[in-house]
Amino acid sequence: MDITALSARYRVRRLTPDDAPLVYALCRENSLYYQYCPPFVTEEGIIGDMAALPPRKTLSDKYYVGYFDGEKLVAVMDLIVSFPDESTAFIGFFMTDVSVQHAGIGSGIIDELCAAMPSFGYKSIRLGWVKGNPQAESFWHKNGFTETGVTYDTDHYTVVVAQRNL
Repeated sequence: MDITALSARYRVRRLTPDDAPLVYALCRENSLYYQYCPPFVTEEGIIGDMAALPPRKTLSDKYYVGYFDGEKLVAVMDLIVSFPDESTAFIGFFMTDVSVQHAGIGSGIIDELCAAMPSFGYKSIRLGWVKGNPQAESFWHKNGFTETGVTYDTDHYTVVVAQRNL
């Protein structure tokens, strides 16, 4: 998959462990997210997330990417392709820099992603948000994602699974 096709507005590239301080600087300002989805972000946690995979997936299926406006990292996305099935892509994590929130930047990135994924053979995008997080629920609803009726519990919270058909 050519990740540069995911956005016409931003430069998209894979992030590496060397980018952990940059990702940490973006994430640490989003304190509301971590109130609902503990633990609070660390550089070590980010590096772990860069390698984390769902069952039966390999690193070739994972795109932990940054969206850059010039040199500024404006968003981070963890995208797993062909999960949970061959025609679905899964957003494991998506966060925008606080300085660009409420300006349509995140929604624009999601719109571009949803427009690009059918060209790679994907028919839907799935994700989850923490039950009770009003910011996440509102954002994903606004962007066309609806609950599938599936939830699952972690040690700290309940995840609501949602999907958008493309």
